[in-house]
Amino acid sequence: MKLRRGRETIPTEIVIGPAVARPDRRTKDLAQRLQPGEIAVIRHTDIDRVAAESLVERRPAAVVNASQSISGRYPNLGPAIIVEAGIPLIDDVGDEVLDLIADGEELTLRDGELLRGDELIASGRVHTAASIEEAMEGAQAGMMSVLVDFVDNTIEYIRKDSDLLEEEIVVPHVRTDFTGRHALIVVRGYHYKEDLAMLKTYIREYRPVLIGVDGGADAILEAGHTPNMIVGDMDSVSDAALTSGAELVVHAYRNGRAPGVERLKELDLECVLFPASGTSEDIAMLLADDKGAELIVAVGTHDTVIEFLDKGRRGMASTFLTRLRVGSKLIDAKGVSLLYRQRISNWQLTVLALAGLLALFVAVSATSAGQTFFGLIGAQFDGMVQWFQSLFGSRPAIDESAGAPVLPWMQGKQLT
Repeated sequence: MKLRRGRETIPTEIVIGPAVARPDRRTKDLAQRLQPGEIAVIRHTDIDRVAAESLVERRPAAVVNASQSISGRYPNLGPAIIVEAGIPLIDDVGDEVLDLIADGEELTLRDGELLRGDELIASGRVHTAASIEEAMEGAQAGMMSVLVDFVDNTIEYIRKDSDLLEEEIVVPHVRTDFTGRHALIVVRGYHYKEDLAMLKTYIREYRPVLIGVDGGADAILEAGHTPNMIVGDMDSVSDAALTSGAELVVHAYRNGRAPGVERLKELDLECVLFPASGTSEDIAMLLADDKGAELIVAVGTHDTVIEFLDKGRRGMASTFLTRLRVGSKLIDAKGVSLLYRQRISNWQLTVLALAGLLALFVAVSATSAGQTFFGLIGAQFDGMVQWFQSLFGSRPAIDESAGAPVLPWMQGKQLT
């Protein structure tokens, strides 16, 4: 039996495998190496939208979560995205599953049970559209208390810990020249791929400084561009992006500690440290502003409560303060793909173009000049057809006086 939801068919009886299993404690790392048809085994409490979309893009046979996909803390959108894509989601099987599975081994998934041959490794709840809807309703009910805590944490941060409004915040020297140029900052947030694609003409015409915030650098590469700068803690960006020639700015803690530097040393890459509080996208904006960018365009940045909770952050003070500091230079391009999404399909445009050509043909044919023009075209076409026929038919007659063949369409005409 199968349950129909939207355009996807979701089996209520799940039998998958044997299939290759790919376990990883970091969903964003797993999404980079997961292949279609494999079983993704993750540990991700409250699967967020970006993580879910990255998994769905890889088309796994199923997703097995060691943690709760919906804890009820807030209405996260990830689980619904996975299930609506027709991918089974097995929930809350226990953290020990990640130690019991070897990367690449073949396992079988039968309903909520993960098996190695006949051996039961782990079991959990099979999420359906109905179970997700029920869990989301419970999460919505408790959202008010979460929102109050979120606002309190934001205010407390502003009062005690922020350095983002200090006039003497030290922005490091970088070799990238921002003077008089636009800066395009790409973060792997909601609709970042679609928005980046919509800005293709803008990038070609204005040639802004392209800044990738961690994995945003890979998004720039996938869109066919090369990042000028990569900013972040360097934990979710590929080696290909790091070695693309972009200037690397490592976001360090305020005490100067920067775990991301170790990875760059292993790749023999130089970097610049930027110690500051806040998020990596915040310091990317501060850097572009301080170095003289004329305009800052942000793609995929986080600025809503749900987005910050998706990222595991308890407040948004740093983003609020950064936007105060950057001011009118900042344009948020998030959602531009939804605003300008094409509502006419390609075949409709083709039919419209053909109808226009037909109308033009009829209009021209109604005039004497048009009739003469089309008559000449028709005569030339008939002549060409007869000439081609003569190539494969009888030999043409010879005009002995001129020594040239007389083609059928030339007969009766005087040669000069």
